[in-house]
Amino acid sequence: MISGVQSGDSRGQLVLIAALALTLVLVALGVAYLQLGYNEDVQTVEQRPASQIEAVLERIIDKTATDVPNMFHWSDRDTAAQAVRDELNATSDQLETSRLGAGHLYHITLNDTRTAHWESANCPAGPNRQFGTCETIGGIAVQNRTGRTHVLAAAFDIMITTPNGETAVTVVIKPQAKYDDA
Repeated sequence: MISGVQSGDSRGQLVLIAALALTLVLVALGVAYLQLGYNEDVQTVEQRPASQIEAVLERIIDKTATDVPNMFHWSDRDTAAQAVRDELNATSDQLETSRLGAGHLYHITLNDTRTAHWESANCPAGPNRQFGTCETIGGIAVQNRTGRTHVLAAAFDIMITTPNGETAVTVVIKPQAKYDDA
């Protein structure tokens, strides 16, 4: 071997090593490319229409419950409950037809029986209670607080029909709003 000049065997080994390195790089790139389209470990976001409807109903209950004590005395509790129902009905009508084009049908109704059960379990009775009496009026639980009507809860039956099947849930929604006792 002359200085600076490689023999044929050395050059062949160098080409073989370079080809092997290039092959390893191409295999790694191929594996990476194939994994880009592989989504088995990606969690898909599943839409839960009942949760979405419940969130809308929570916002409506919060909004209307905040206004009720300022607008209605306890003696006007029937009118207060009707005002809440009117607001809920307007929203329910929009929700029920909001996804008809996609084959989704929603049916939302107040559940007076479930609201009454909630009231019995959550509204204290007897001399040690902090506020006045509670009453369920047409699916809306209300309470007398310093002579004003306060909305405590409402129960809903939600029926969801989609191309994949039907789902029925019953939810009790309590307002999260803070009241100013007048």
